Amino acid sequence: MAAWIGVCPVCGGGLEAVALQCPACETRIEGRFQLGRLARLSAEQLAFVELFLRCEGKFTRLESMTGLSYPTLRKRLQEILRAMGYEAEAEAPPGPEERLQILEALAEGRISYEEALRRLRGAGSSEG
Repeated sequence: MAAWIGVCPVCGGGLEAVALQCPACETRIEGRFQLGRLARLSAEQLAFVELFLRCEGKFTRLESMTGLSYPTLRKRLQEILRAMGYEAEAEAPPGPEERLQILEALAEGRISYEEALRRLRGAGSSEG
């Protein structure tokens, strides 16, 4: 997989922008600019973040759109958080809306009883 713009293709270190240019008028600004944490992600990770946002962070929607299991999706999200320089926190018990989504997924047979119980308890998993 090719490196994203924020990662050096030679040594893997973080890159910084030193010039910005307007494509319309060709004004050029030189200096040292921070790219931000999202620039640290690979193209694949950034695509996942975009899909996560389109699904409004709802794992049940992510599962149906990607065909991936909840543990796999959680693992990918945790990897992205680490790539951005954050430590993934222990999973907290779900809020009322997420609890309802979990119960709906169980009722529709999209997840097992064991998976629903694990999610309702907020137990994280690194399986994938």
